Formats: sequence, C-alpha cells, structure tokens
Amino acid sequence: MGIIRKTRSIEILLTEFKNSGYAISAIELTKRLDEKLNKTTVYRVLDKLEDDGILHSFLDKKGIKWYAKCNNCTHTKHFDAHPHFQCIRCGKVDCLTIDIHIPKIPNREITVSQILIQGKCESCSI
Repeated sequence: MGIIRKTRSIEILLTEFKNSGYAISAIELTKRLDEKLNKTTVYRVLDKLEDDGILHSFLDKKGIKWYAKCNNCTHTKHFDAHPHFQCIRCGKVDCLTIDIHIPKIPNREITVSQILIQGKCESCSI
C-alpha cells in the first residue's frame, strides 16, 4: 500500500479522527457515518488506513475493535506498542503515552502486543 488517494470516503473517516481526541470503535464509526458511508466501505477504509500507518487498532475487553491515530508510523512499520485505557464508567478509550516494557521471548518474534488498562477516567473518578 503506502499511497493514500484522498477519496471522499477517506476524507470522511479522517475527519472523524481529527475531530476526536480519543479512539473510536468500528461499531461507533459505522453508526456515526450511517448516512454518509455504508458499513462495508467504513471497514474497507479503516483497513486501508491501518495498512498505510495512519491508524492503529486494538481490541477492548469485549473483543470490539477500536481505532486511533498513529504517531510516526509508516505503511511498512507500526510504532504503536503502547497501552490503551478504557473507562469502565463512560466507555472512553484513549492511548496512553507511558512506556511499557515488552519482554523478549526466546525463540519467538513479537510483532504485535495489545495492553488494555481499565479503570475510571479523569472525569468519572471525581
């Protein structure tokens, strides 16, 4: 991949992430964009944006796929080995900018690691 054509579908999806400071679930995106894009297009564009290093994905505790903007990723390498936080009260999910050490495992190559931390966010813990 690597070359992003600025189609209407891509612009619509990128605008959703630009306007949100948090991760967005695939389910939420299909609901938000129901009037503009069909579900198949949403999933196809999400896959393309992930392949191109624009978005990264991770699973929540229920197995629902979430997407967030990448930082300095490319179509050949993702650098998104960071934890995500999900609020157990309001459901907000965001990327954490803390370092987590992923240990090396003998005779294995780790290509993806997903760490989901749950608790109450700053708004809900008051």
